[in-house]
Amino acid sequence: MECILAMDLKGGCVVHGAKGQRETYAPLTWGLSPTAEPEAYLRELAPRSLYIADLDRIEGVGDHDEVIRRLAGMVKHCYLDRGCRTPADLMEGVTNVVGTETVGEDLSGYAGCFLSVDVKDGLVIPKGEPPVEVLKRAESLPFAGCILLNIGGVGTGCGLPDDLEVLRAAYSGRLLWGGGVAGVRHLDMLEGAGFDGAIVATGVHKGEIPLEWLQEGRTCS
Repeated sequence: MECILAMDLKGGCVVHGAKGQRETYAPLTWGLSPTAEPEAYLRELAPRSLYIADLDRIEGVGDHDEVIRRLAGMVKHCYLDRGCRTPADLMEGVTNVVGTETVGEDLSGYAGCFLSVDVKDGLVIPKGEPPVEVLKRAESLPFAGCILLNIGGVGTGCGLPDDLEVLRAAYSGRLLWGGGVAGVRHLDMLEGAGFDGAIVATGVHKGEIPLEWLQEGRTCS
């Protein structure tokens, strides 16, 4: 199973917070890297695969485009959510992630991208649909895969829902999970349910997920 390092960017720094409460996010200086400067941080952790969320661009208050292009060149595979609202917002040289939080109704113009099914309190934002229904609709769209992103679980290590197998069965393409993964046991649960990858950060910095797995880009349990 693919093991992907999450990196949230805000105000020029790698930041950390919880539950999607972005106003409380602060530079991530307490973990495995002594600095929150994005390029130095990435050199310190040296993951194979990277998932970047440009929180400034998602919220419409700026972007990190230049540094993201440099970061993408430092890893084997870079997923990027930059708050795409139309296909014109896609960036070349990365795997673009299109989030339900920002993208709107028309999902037909994003061939080759990943759809991020953004979930809060068990429902997909902003419309409040069940995740299974959104995944079923994604079957007929030209996405390269989907991400189930439990925004409320980000940074918390809160664990995983009981219906992983049901969620996995709703979509036959590549399916990644992000949010609430505290350690190896949760990665084993995702792999056992048939997920293709997990996006993690807090568990790595707390020593609950081996950094070597991120550097190899896969789980090894």
